[in-house]
Amino acid sequence: MSQFTLLRHRRFGPFFWTQFLGALNDNILKNSLVILVAFGAESAALDGDTLVNLAGGIFILPFFLFSPTAGQLADKFEKARLVRAVKLLEIGIMVIAAVGFARRSVPILLTALFLTGCQSTLFGPVKYSILPQHLREEELVGGNALVEMGTFVAILVGTMGGGLLMSVPSHGTTIASGACLAIAVLGWVTSLRIPPAPAQEPDLRIDWNVFAEMRRTLALARANRTVFLSILGISWFWFYGALLLAQFPALGRDVLGGNEHLVTVLLTVFSVGIGAGCLLCERLSGEKIELGLVPFGSIGLTLFVLDLFFATRSATAAPGTVGALAFLGSWHGVRIVADLLLIGTFGGFYIVPLLALVQNRSEPSHRSRIIAGNNLVSAGFMVLAAGAGIGLRALGVDIPTLFLLTAIVNAGVAVYIYTLVPEFLMRFLIWMLVHTVYRVRHRGLEQIPDEGAAVLVCNHVSFVDALVVAAACRRPIRFVMDHHIFRIPVLNFIFRTGRAIPIASAKEDPALKEAAFAEVERALTAGDLVCIFPEGQITRTGDLNPFRPGVERIVARTAVPVVPLALRGLWGSFFSRMGGRAMRHPFRRFWSRIEVVAGAAVGPADVSAAALQDRVLALRGDLR
Repeated sequence: MSQFTLLRHRRFGPFFWTQFLGALNDNILKNSLVILVAFGAESAALDGDTLVNLAGGIFILPFFLFSPTAGQLADKFEKARLVRAVKLLEIGIMVIAAVGFARRSVPILLTALFLTGCQSTLFGPVKYSILPQHLREEELVGGNALVEMGTFVAILVGTMGGGLLMSVPSHGTTIASGACLAIAVLGWVTSLRIPPAPAQEPDLRIDWNVFAEMRRTLALARANRTVFLSILGISWFWFYGALLLAQFPALGRDVLGGNEHLVTVLLTVFSVGIGAGCLLCERLSGEKIELGLVPFGSIGLTLFVLDLFFATRSATAAPGTVGALAFLGSWHGVRIVADLLLIGTFGGFYIVPLLALVQNRSEPSHRSRIIAGNNLVSAGFMVLAAGAGIGLRALGVDIPTLFLLTAIVNAGVAVYIYTLVPEFLMRFLIWMLVHTVYRVRHRGLEQIPDEGAAVLVCNHVSFVDALVVAAACRRPIRFVMDHHIFRIPVLNFIFRTGRAIPIASAKEDPALKEAAFAEVERALTAGDLVCIFPEGQITRTGDLNPFRPGVERIVARTAVPVVPLALRGLWGSFFSRMGGRAMRHPFRRFWSRIEVVAGAAVGPADVSAAALQDRVLALRGDLR
């Protein structure tokens, strides 16, 4: 199912348009204010640059002051009603903004901008915590992708729209204020169709002490190490993006010699790239939260910013001498535009799985507060980005060198995070395998339960069978595998990180065999999925070896359903034993089509090794 079909459903469509219109309005108001300041509004003896920087600080200040409170409200109250209340607040704020535009009063407009920041702060935790309540797990990536794409489109359209509206002679302020008010009303109308999202912790007592709740919110986020490190990864993305975006005006004017139209082109290309990356995430992840895309995204963010450094360091054009069309018509311009497009695309690959992971792995009772903590930390990182950009430029660092430093630091941050959370790197290696060596299709995987314990039994065709199954399944799987395979270099890192269970025959190592069965029992008792390869060894002929009775022993100790799986098309590939030893012919059946097929679950009372072998053989069919 395409992620765009979500827009037709009431459980997502009205919410999407509500948040899109809100982001659009924020950016029209901010840019209209900037234009008004630049062209002579009455101000308290402050120059334009100071007012522009002040406006940015005023908008982001509420995220520091009120994010913890916003998270509590989103956990305590029904979210659809909360969204409608926030949209009514937006209408009131836009009335204040209209007064400010009519009087050309910067103080009134700054007040409206501060209140807009407050409204955005209140909406933030609801924006992301409502998605897991209305979307299924396999829809979370697609839903987040659409929301992020919509946000960046709204930023782009709002930024350009504010300038266009304010440029109308004599009536610019009136048209801009009318547009902001109309968009706010339309956002409230669309919010009326958002279906209810029950409160996750209705008995929560609101703590109005901002600083105490700030500490408590961050403590909730730190309670789950993977979630907290994902929050840091998301915050780093906003640092990275804010630092790059802040350089676009100087890049277009001082480095590339362009005019304001070229700056608009650069911003547009970057935004389109992020939107494309977000939308591609759902396709590349196979409708599941694919953490392997996060390292993939960080690699692209580093490589293409490095190339942007090389592409811009030799630019010599004088400011204002290069038009947008002339720039796009040169090889140099095409290279820079491609870099910006790919930086945005890989940024989408990076951010969407992290957002979905935070939503999915946070406890529902305090999910909104964790997202509020994410907003708080991200706001802090964006302020640091502004300070870093200003400081480096003040020290004489030119734009290309700033890009170089950003790319180097990004690589270091990525390595650090993936060292702390090996799961990201493990999923990246798995994702790369199944998207470069093979083309994987799957059928019947809905037979694997979404929660609770189960045993998966599968035919054993190659050294990477476990990786192929892990890549296809949405849930983490504990694999039981021969200890020799478990110890293969590189694969060993993946297997250890995925908590695979090494096993040996009773003749070879009876203690290891008993330890493996004991660990399987603990895993199933904990509600995990466990996958075994009952043949006991990789096939040397392409046919199934007899299934050993280990699965019967497992189910006898822990009564859980057994789901048969079949791998199709792996025989004859690089990792199979066709023609002798495996991994001797690197390009044998490279990029071949393979399948993972699941059959109906078998109840524990009906489990037998022979019957399961027949089921797996029937699923596999003639395609070995």
